[in-house]
Amino acid sequence: MKLIISIVHSDDADGLISALMDKGYRSTKISTTGGFLREGNATILVGTEEENVQDVLSIIKANCHTRTQFVNPLPPVMEPGELYMPNPVEVQVGGATVFILNVEQFWRF
Repeated sequence: MKLIISIVHSDDADGLISALMDKGYRSTKISTTGGFLREGNATILVGTEEENVQDVLSIIKANCHTRTQFVNPLPPVMEPGELYMPNPVEVQVGGATVFILNVEQFWRF
């Protein structure tokens, strides 16, 4: 048994959960925040047998896409009276970060 933990962009989370349900995989969504941009993410937990891991990974890959976004960087610490006009920076957001863990025991009540 494996536990697949995928951290995805919040825009991709609902589509991913729907695609997982269509294939018969149960999942749990946890709303999370983190990363460089401090934006909303979703952590999706899927427990499955080892032979289904590649299928789940392909569903994640098909539903979680990277995209380009412009953000304003945080201003540096400045002396009073100084003016800082940040230029937007182009960054890649989205995609998925996936962890696969061994599960010693699994119970459903």
